[in-house]
Amino acid sequence: MIASLYQQAEQLDAHDPLREVKGQFVLPENMIYLDGNSLGPVTHAAKQRAHEVVEQQWQLDLIKSWNQHNWIGLPQQVGAKIAPLIGAHPDEVIACDSISVNLYKLLHAALAIQESRYVAQSEHLKLARRTRIVTQTGNFPTDGYIAQGLVAHHAQDLTLDYVAEDAIVESLGLDVAVLMLTHVNYKTGYMLDMAYITEQAHALGIVVIWDLAHTTGVIPIDCTLWNVDFAVGCGYKYLNGGPGAPAFVYAAARHHAQLKQPLSGWMGHAQPFAFTQEYVAGKGMLAFLCGTPAVISMSILDAALDVFSAVTMEDVRYKSAQLTRFCLLCIEAQGLLTDLPCISPKDSSVRGSQLAFTHPQAYAICQAMIDKGVVADFRAPDVLRLGFAPLYVSYQDIVRSVEVLSDIIHAQTYLDDAFQIQHAVT
Repeated sequence: MIASLYQQAEQLDAHDPLREVKGQFVLPENMIYLDGNSLGPVTHAAKQRAHEVVEQQWQLDLIKSWNQHNWIGLPQQVGAKIAPLIGAHPDEVIACDSISVNLYKLLHAALAIQESRYVAQSEHLKLARRTRIVTQTGNFPTDGYIAQGLVAHHAQDLTLDYVAEDAIVESLGLDVAVLMLTHVNYKTGYMLDMAYITEQAHALGIVVIWDLAHTTGVIPIDCTLWNVDFAVGCGYKYLNGGPGAPAFVYAAARHHAQLKQPLSGWMGHAQPFAFTQEYVAGKGMLAFLCGTPAVISMSILDAALDVFSAVTMEDVRYKSAQLTRFCLLCIEAQGLLTDLPCISPKDSSVRGSQLAFTHPQAYAICQAMIDKGVVADFRAPDVLRLGFAPLYVSYQDIVRSVEVLSDIIHAQTYLDDAFQIQHAVT
């Protein structure tokens, strides 16, 4: 059985239009990396840029680099490279801060839009204020935490409501101000219908914010066609920008004239180097900037994004779906689904680029896999998650990974004491 799967994998790899892209990554020998949905690997271009920005720009050119190497323009430059990956215009995306910080900005911006609408219309239409922020149950915790903090400190009588992923549209009403959703569920990989939900929310006058952390760089998105209001995403997962890489913000151009975000730092000023006393927001996406950009990490992300210049998102998505389907085929062939029930959608059209399995010893199984050179990850309380980055994961990698997983499950090597030790980062 394994031999035939390897033969099938070899044929799939031979006809893979992305097969040459793997050479742009610096991958450790004797390791299969199935954790790109948490931290992407380094590219040759990113590694070279890291040396360049430290040893030439910072070391030799020092402060001249703000102009000479366009450090000051990196947020816009990186945003423009991310824009085509999410179907946006270059002047609608900017790189800065983290997803958490950017969500805080966007929630305030969305609420400000709703307040403006209320003030403009309530006198004639006798409208009630919208007081609900809605998100999905099982959303990545930081999204909820940020909303909880905002609700706790906001002057209006706001509430945060969690609703089931299969009942989002039905839960909406005229009292909802903001719908904040993650496109692909970080645990299960379930993918929401972004276009449909956005359309339905807009019909009720709701502003929508999308978290694209597990989407950008692996699934085609069209923020323009789908009329998306706002979105955030990170640079360190499928975009391979490195640990702590800057996040990005998307805001549709139609909202730019009324953008109001609470973190009015000097880089978001219309003229930051005029050093005037009063704050005047910069135009468009510049208003989302706050403090000094993290030049080293931003430069590395800028270089890492070049790997997408020679690929299409359609090819990336096709391979992503094929990898998850092939992995499930291999797991089923090894008879593992009884021990490791799959909680990801069976239909690849509503599944992100990952597979999730449950087991009481999921953490220990993950550690045993890592020990054998297959890096997966664990999500509490009992989820073993495999992430498939199509730019560098091959079909033969999948067969080998499932072979390792099968050996671990059948021999129960995960019960070894060494694999039971919980690390600070799981």
